[in-house]
Amino acid sequence: MKFELTAPDLAAERIGNTGTPGVWHFDSGVPGRKVLVTALVHGNELCGAWALKDLLASGLRPRRGALTLAFCNLEAFDRFDPARHDASRFVDEDMNRVWTGDRIDARDTAERRRAAILRPWVEGADWLLDLHSMHEPGAPLLLTGLLPRNIALARQLKAPAHVIVDAGHKDGVRMRDFAQFGDAAREDARALLIECGFHGDRSSHDVARDMLARVLPASGVLDSGDIPAGWRLPDPPIQRVLQVTDAVVAPSMDVRFARDWQGLETVEKAGTVLAWADGKPVVTPYDACTLVMPSLRQLKPGVTVARLARDL
Repeated sequence: MKFELTAPDLAAERIGNTGTPGVWHFDSGVPGRKVLVTALVHGNELCGAWALKDLLASGLRPRRGALTLAFCNLEAFDRFDPARHDASRFVDEDMNRVWTGDRIDARDTAERRRAAILRPWVEGADWLLDLHSMHEPGAPLLLTGLLPRNIALARQLKAPAHVIVDAGHKDGVRMRDFAQFGDAAREDARALLIECGFHGDRSSHDVARDMLARVLPASGVLDSGDIPAGWRLPDPPIQRVLQVTDAVVAPSMDVRFARDWQGLETVEKAGTVLAWADGKPVVTPYDACTLVMPSLRQLKPGVTVARLARDL
């Protein structure tokens, strides 16, 4: 797969204005929500870094509340090589699996140490938009978690065309589900994770800016008229909301797909073989089963290699 999106020059952006490298904070001085936008949780996911770089260059500042921008895993990003982009996903471990207090407090990997530094900014936010991209080519996906308030926000935004209601990963907790964002009682908190398309697609940059153009006005920190021209893309004709019911988790390195799944295929019949794991078939558990983000690029025991979903 050709990697067309170039790595941004973050020499200026990585300085920040908070004393925390890569973190920028702007407070309007007017009551309102505190919004956090994160990029580079994985060092090879460039679209979010480009979108935050664009936002900083635009001079946009919150009218109400506060806006924080965080370039997260800079150490992994510094290793980025388009010819070996998977190698810069992280330094020691996936940064989007460390978001529990005990893992962060251990500070025994590069990602946990960085998470500890970012933790006050994450815990201090009311809304979170986490900008990501995907291992394989595919349509953008907005991941809401299971909380109804996030699903409602996704519907309000009207984009992208596919919304995924999912419980997360067995091998660790994402930032999107940390602290107040995973607390059902914190009705004021919102958190969305957008997968903007394949890491190397130029269009992923456009999708990341489109989400900024939708989420920031929805939060109230900006008005719609503040958004630069061309950032917001046309609304999709319909928005499909898919509930993840099952995850295909690798028991070992012996996993192969039954065919070259691209993602978002709907398999009509229950019992259809999707993959083989340790020589045993993995089959669709029900009719009209949709595959979400199938990929073996990060294969290792315990990693989710596909999700199975049905229309909500």
